[in-house]
Amino acid sequence: MIRPATEEDVPELLAMIRELAEFENLSNQCVCTEDDLRRVLFEPGAVVHDTLAVADDGSVVGHAIWFRTFSTFMGKTGIWLEDLYIRPAHRRQGHAGTLMADLRASTDGRVEWEVLEWNEEAIDFYQRLGARPMAGWTRYRWTLPQP
Repeated sequence: MIRPATEEDVPELLAMIRELAEFENLSNQCVCTEDDLRRVLFEPGAVVHDTLAVADDGSVVGHAIWFRTFSTFMGKTGIWLEDLYIRPAHRRQGHAGTLMADLRASTDGRVEWEVLEWNEEAIDFYQRLGARPMAGWTRYRWTLPQP
């Protein structure tokens, strides 16, 4: 089952974000706090969304955190998937596919995301969905100094 995250889910969301950062060997870059999540997900005007994968017993087993994008060429809104994470004990049970199907159904535009080059399991999963890498594009990032 999937459902939108609520403010009560924030500690669980942050735990999964930290688990993903550890898996990706990026824990040193993970400075997000519960207050950050509350602000971007639940304050008035919030533009970030989090959809949860929930097991039959009600426990949160994964999530997709995302926001809307816009394609000028298509003239349609799309979705940028920031993180898709399923806890290791719950992988290969259909949770990731259900989350991705929900995102696909939430736009008539495109769904886009990044995947680390070494994460072959994720790459295989995305390709089984029919997604393909974007050739010919270089991603840029401009990060402001952290206080």
